[in-house]
Amino acid sequence: MSDSIPAKPAEASVIKAATSAERLISIRVSPNNYFIVLFLITFLTGFLVYLEKDYIAFALFAASWIIFPILAWNDRIVFDGKRLTRTGILPGFWARFNSTKYRLRINDVEQVESQALRALKRGGNVFYRYRTSLQGKGLKFAFASGGEDYRRMIHRILPLVSENALDNRSIELRDYLAEPKETLMKAAFAHIPSADVLESSFNKLQKTDKFRPKSNQNAEAEAEKADYLHILGNELRLSGYLLQGLEAFRRALVLNPQDARLIFDFARCLHSLASSEKSERLKRKSFAALRLAEKRADTDGELLARLGETYFQYGDWRRASVAFNKAFETAKTNFRAARGLAEIALREGKIGYVILHFTNANSLAETSALRRWTQNENDYFSRLHSDEDYMEMEISRVSLLGGLEKSKKTCLKIAFFSFPLIVIGLIFDELLTNLGWTMGGVSLVLWAGLMFGQRMLATRIPMDFDDEN
Repeated sequence: MSDSIPAKPAEASVIKAATSAERLISIRVSPNNYFIVLFLITFLTGFLVYLEKDYIAFALFAASWIIFPILAWNDRIVFDGKRLTRTGILPGFWARFNSTKYRLRINDVEQVESQALRALKRGGNVFYRYRTSLQGKGLKFAFASGGEDYRRMIHRILPLVSENALDNRSIELRDYLAEPKETLMKAAFAHIPSADVLESSFNKLQKTDKFRPKSNQNAEAEAEKADYLHILGNELRLSGYLLQGLEAFRRALVLNPQDARLIFDFARCLHSLASSEKSERLKRKSFAALRLAEKRADTDGELLARLGETYFQYGDWRRASVAFNKAFETAKTNFRAARGLAEIALREGKIGYVILHFTNANSLAETSALRRWTQNENDYFSRLHSDEDYMEMEISRVSLLGGLEKSKKTCLKIAFFSFPLIVIGLIFDELLTNLGWTMGGVSLVLWAGLMFGQRMLATRIPMDFDDEN
């Protein structure tokens, strides 16, 4: 007879609720849109004060600065282990008003893309801000780094998504994103000097051509240490400690100079440093390392496909095409290579080849989400290829998008130019103030309208669209 006492219904519900709460993780949505609206309303209140509508201006200013921060604070993306949900008052209202969904099952994620923005550079260290977006079934969820919430979301969500749906940087974030302080502690235990100490090595690297991995006949015995340094180098790179990351890669390459994946990650770290330092010499070295990784990759189709994506990201489309073709020849079941060849064909304007490669990618997709995405891409480009009128409309839409972006930047420049004009006019001449308010008001209204139009035109024209409609 068991000695365990069954839990009471109330206790069981408490345990279930606690378990559910542990599974729930959330992150705050970037408040950029709220700040834009708040900025426009603040400008309007200033204009009302200028018109001597003080009470209305004060009420509008107070209400906006109380309501919008609360709305931004409550606007979050929640993940419960199975689906992503956008919370918040405005997103929920807009979803109901527009008859759209605001939930996305993790099995329906079709693409994951991550971008890195250099937020701050200090010495040899670069502090990055990452932004990751997940797309599927016409929905898009985006969140940015800035603390532990981002790392928790990355580590919980990305391992559940097919690797073929992740871009290069998302794969790196999934595998190597760590807490910066812990990464620095690991570097200290590995006796890797600080960035200040490594500055002289960096200067030597710029002046000479001796920063190359040296062979070591005992590399096999040191494989475990090389793997540890390889992981540490990637963690340091993603945390922005580029010089220390390069030193970790250098030591790993001394132990294992033939590892193609190690050379590949070293090349990406070197390219990041070259971009932050704006050094063409280092950039050429990074491309040389990529070509060496490509040579050593041999029959590693997965690595060759990732090399192709890296070449494509860095703007070398010819080498990207070579790497993708090698990957596809090595393994005819390589989804990433087929997708990459479709992107190269699209860049070259060869729509027929785009359709062919997306057809291959569709047959190789291992998840229903990837099959749905590749089929949609195939249908879209097939319609472009067969319907000249549809192609003309799409070309016009894309061209208009580019024109709206330029016009939006111009309006914003005019608006910022009008602000000092208003201040100068208040001191010297009322005519300048009137001119400043007019310029600022008109340009901001046009800017807001252009931004709304840009979002409307960002969506492709439906494939079932008929000219008669």
